[in-house]
Amino acid sequence: MSFLRTVREDLQAARGHDPAARSDVENAIVYSGLHAIWAHRVAHRMWAVPALRGPARILSQFTRFLTGIEIHPGATIGRRFFIDHGMGVVIGETAEVGDDVMLYHGVTLGGRSLAKEKRHPTLGNRVTVGAGAKILGPVVVGDDSAVGANAVVTRDVPPDSIATGIPATIRLRKQHEPLVDPTSYIDPAMYI
Repeated sequence: MSFLRTVREDLQAARGHDPAARSDVENAIVYSGLHAIWAHRVAHRMWAVPALRGPARILSQFTRFLTGIEIHPGATIGRRFFIDHGMGVVIGETAEVGDDVMLYHGVTLGGRSLAKEKRHPTLGNRVTVGAGAKILGPVVVGDDSAVGANAVVTRDVPPDSIATGIPATIRLRKQHEPLVDPTSYIDPAMYI
């Protein structure tokens, strides 16, 4: 997929997730979440070349300095990913993020060990993570799930579930509750 097409998809995701989004031009200029994602996409390609891992880390740290969002270049990020507000987001090296995922500010996709193998979370497709949530360790958050604001998740979350609290309690989404729609605004407070 071309970088330009990816940028267009990211801009579309911003419009779909943020009711304050006005135009693609304005969003491209002012949205730090988009800047962090685009820099990560470049750094991730660099990370695939062993000789460029040092420069990839430098790019990711410079982006962190500019945006307040830290995404390790080794992390795998899917299509149409959106970070709303962004400040304080941390995504670890072995994290995997599916398509149409939305994170709010202060989210951590972190590790719980110093092991070299998989130590960060995997988020499925169409997952929404509320402000301040911490998802720690090599856990899996299933497709179409939501993690509430300030939740601390340390175990797997099945598909179509909602995780809230510290430590997070997990329940299946009720039949009348809508699925996370990647084209509409989701208020994470609705899961508390």
